[in-house]
Amino acid sequence: MEQIDAVAALAALAQDNRLDVYRLLVQSGPDGMAAGAIADRLGLAPNTLTFHFDRLRAAGLVTVRRDGRSMIYAAHFDTMNSLIGYLTDNCCGGQPEQCAPAAACKPSTKRARQTA
Repeated sequence: MEQIDAVAALAALAQDNRLDVYRLLVQSGPDGMAAGAIADRLGLAPNTLTFHFDRLRAAGLVTVRRDGRSMIYAAHFDTMNSLIGYLTDNCCGGQPEQCAPAAACKPSTKRARQTA
């Protein structure tokens, strides 16, 4: 990742609603979530949410696809992992084993079982 891309990603995440949206999308995995479901879950107005999605998309942090009448947003995990890699490059004076966590996020394609 280039420095300019890291700055754009960090700037996009440097707002509380956008950070909440992004964390929710990361939690939802590669299938993503419909914009309406995100708005309901976070209590955001649709026009406000559209603005936040635009900032996250411009930074390469989310993708969007149409499913019928719904817009489905998903975290772009490659960009997230690149940002984490950029931030931890040469971690701990070149001793990455001292930095935790070192594992990249690899979302499961299967839904996690919900425990009661």
